Amino acid sequence: MSTLPWDRTLGATPGEFRVWAPRARSVALRLGDGEDTAMESEGHGVYALRAPVGAGADYWFVLDGEAVPDPATRWQPEGLRGPSRVWAPERAPGVFSPPALEDLVIYELHVGTFSPEGTFEGAIPYLRGLAGLGIRAIEIMPVAEFPGARGWGYDGVYLSAAQSSYGGPNGLAALVAAAHEAGLAVILDVVYNHVGASGVTALEAYGPYFTEKYSTPWGRAINFDDADCDPVREWVLQSATGWVRDFGIDGLRLDAIHAIFDSSAEHIVQAVARRVHAVRPNAFVIAESGLNDPRVMRDVARGGLGCNAAWADDFHHAVRTLVTDEREGYYSEFGRVELLAKAFHRPHVHDGGYSSFRRRRFGAPADDLPPERFVVFSQNHDQVGNRAFGDRLPHEAQALAALCTLFSPFTPMLFMGEEYGEPAPFQFFSDHIDEEIAVATRDGRRQEFAAFASFTEEIPDPQAVETFQASKLTRQVDESLQRLYAELLRARRELPRGDVDTIAFDEDSRWLRARRGRLEIICNFAHVSARLPCEGGQVLIATAQETELRDGNLELAPLAGALVR
Repeated sequence: MSTLPWDRTLGATPGEFRVWAPRARSVALRLGDGEDTAMESEGHGVYALRAPVGAGADYWFVLDGEAVPDPATRWQPEGLRGPSRVWAPERAPGVFSPPALEDLVIYELHVGTFSPEGTFEGAIPYLRGLAGLGIRAIEIMPVAEFPGARGWGYDGVYLSAAQSSYGGPNGLAALVAAAHEAGLAVILDVVYNHVGASGVTALEAYGPYFTEKYSTPWGRAINFDDADCDPVREWVLQSATGWVRDFGIDGLRLDAIHAIFDSSAEHIVQAVARRVHAVRPNAFVIAESGLNDPRVMRDVARGGLGCNAAWADDFHHAVRTLVTDEREGYYSEFGRVELLAKAFHRPHVHDGGYSSFRRRRFGAPADDLPPERFVVFSQNHDQVGNRAFGDRLPHEAQALAALCTLFSPFTPMLFMGEEYGEPAPFQFFSDHIDEEIAVATRDGRRQEFAAFASFTEEIPDPQAVETFQASKLTRQVDESLQRLYAELLRARRELPRGDVDTIAFDEDSRWLRARRGRLEIICNFAHVSARLPCEGGQVLIATAQETELRDGNLELAPLAGALVR
């Protein structure tokens, strides 16, 4: 395959600058406040310039006289609208071997609310505690440069630049190095289905980064298969490989790939997986797909996209509706013990049958994929933060939900703070720098919940700094819950790999039991106590103090469970 100009490194490296700008009549480089120097055409709208400039120099690309940041920038020290800065790693990332997928326990965290400092380096003091608990990888919510100083990160614009308010690329490199020293792998959440609206105008000045063929719920669709899409694809692919190569990131979590539209012979998700694995074969590529489609994880030779794993929301829904009795929206299809029993086999509860919520058949069977290739959870940023008030799983539900999640044969993920019963919510917050976008975000959030009569309180203003501050971890510890998580994570290491051996349940009495090797969980989802037959002779872990094993029967309190041997 012939090499085209955009296949070379885009953006800035010490001594060289390259940009794709087919819409500009003239393209120049401005270093700091200096004069503009015309860049040389390499063909196909690509311009390059060699200059004796090292890391740390600020620069702009000047299109027809207008200075704009570099689309492939690695550092935006003054935010979205400031100059780009040349960055190169101070040292090559150290060699780190991440655990095998079947050994992963993932911990999702948001940098801005995880520590009082709200920075990459502010997270470092907590890493050894997570490793000691039994966490094997942290998963960092998106850090690609987004508007303002605070936000969830899903409206990032510059895909290769680590958020300046968190400490920029050097701060991220320090966090990754410290995580590896603590024995933790690092997975980074990346968003390749859209960019934040605050950056659309700047990117469009360069070229057709977006297409009108499709639309996403969050913004303009990125141009992955329309005319002039090749440089856009390369912009994304170089972003993906750069995180892995230059920072030592051990895996990427691809946000909402069902909203990535691409009819190319090689889908961009498949291309990301191929390129990341070429840089580092043991790196993880984990997809978030809302389609329950096992092709995401199948090998390319079998018609798949080649991702290592995918999030599985159905397991969460099956658990949550049993421990909380919530039934609104997409929860309306869940709430039966039978569905959790099905989810313990494979978490695609919707695997080709009719979905009354969607009013169509949905999903496909995934029995050909091993269980560790599904990431499951009882809480995550979406399932907490997309609630009106960002409230976490109710206290009385947390222990039983944790028992189900950590006993499952899938790859478990915890959401920051759940391991000790964090009381602070995780609310939706933003810091948009464009007033029109800020107003639309605020009004949209209020309208989203206006139809719910149960919401008599004012929905938190996403733009208010108080909403962000209310979401910071307080680290107020529920010691009994913290002990439970530690015990469950220790017990998980004793479980055999592979599928659950047996699953049994009773819908009317609302109990479920599942066995893996010598260990078995027995769960009571009823709101009354239960006395259930138990073959095991020892209760290893109980979620409630009232649990008692006597005469071959297990006494369980309401919404309680136990691990027995």
